[in-house]
Amino acid sequence: MDFTLNEDQLAVAGEIDKLAAQFKSSPVDFHGFALYSAELDKQLEDNQFFDIAAMPEMGPLAAALAVERLAQLPYTAEVALSMLLRPALNIELPRPIAVIENGRPGRFVGVAKTLIIIDGDSVGIAHPQAGDTQAIPESLFAYPMAKLVGKLDVQLLSESEADIVRTWLRVACAAEMAGLLKAAIDATVEHISVRKQFGRPLGTLQALRHRMAECAVLAGGVRWLALKAAWSADAGDAALAALHAQESASRVIYDVHQMSGAMGMTLEMDLHLWTYRMKALMSELGGRSGQAEAAGKYCF
Repeated sequence: MDFTLNEDQLAVAGEIDKLAAQFKSSPVDFHGFALYSAELDKQLEDNQFFDIAAMPEMGPLAAALAVERLAQLPYTAEVALSMLLRPALNIELPRPIAVIENGRPGRFVGVAKTLIIIDGDSVGIAHPQAGDTQAIPESLFAYPMAKLVGKLDVQLLSESEADIVRTWLRVACAAEMAGLLKAAIDATVEHISVRKQFGRPLGTLQALRHRMAECAVLAGGVRWLALKAAWSADAGDAALAALHAQESASRVIYDVHQMSGAMGMTLEMDLHLWTYRMKALMSELGGRSGQAEAAGKYCF
């Protein structure tokens, strides 16, 4: 594997960073859960960033890096499926794209123009109309959540197409989780570097330093497995990446909230924007048991 970026990929990464810089801080008066930005979505669309993976000189690896970078923002938009899943299918998929898994509410469902409908072993595609979805504003998952209330005309995919969908849903999950993990860890490091206890910053305490190091190792593993899966497009790699992402998130969420103390439980600190998004991702595609079963199927 060679993850060294070429000149074109480096240029795109630089442009993503420039765009992301406009959205790196949440509004001072924001004290909610879902910080969705239609403007972020529009700028990504206008600059054709959703087509990165389809460009021969870019590919899925560059798209996965973009997903990871954008997931670190306090703002959110439907990015991962548009950048990674849509180019993998030879089907016209208007975006935004969202997933309805076994009838459960999903993220970005309320704004989606394409729904991936997963019902047991079957996978289909539908295009909702006005009134087919209903927002869930009280959701705590830090994404704009909605549920399906209308009856849709679902186009079932072939078995091979369904396998492609599941593979890239797992890659997208792992890539997004990599960015969320990094952002949560960075926010916690900043907090314990300035918060003092016993007359010195919490970050100087060896026990906390060791735990943060373990969190960083887990996050690094998620990132590299996600990039490997994007590079190889292999179903086994994707299952392992998603499994490690969901497993690692459970441990890291616990640690960063505990180390952030009372501030980590308030809406004034942006930590919840990343950790509660991870909680939503932890249950996707059957959760950890679903990824473990897929890893066993494809890898062993």
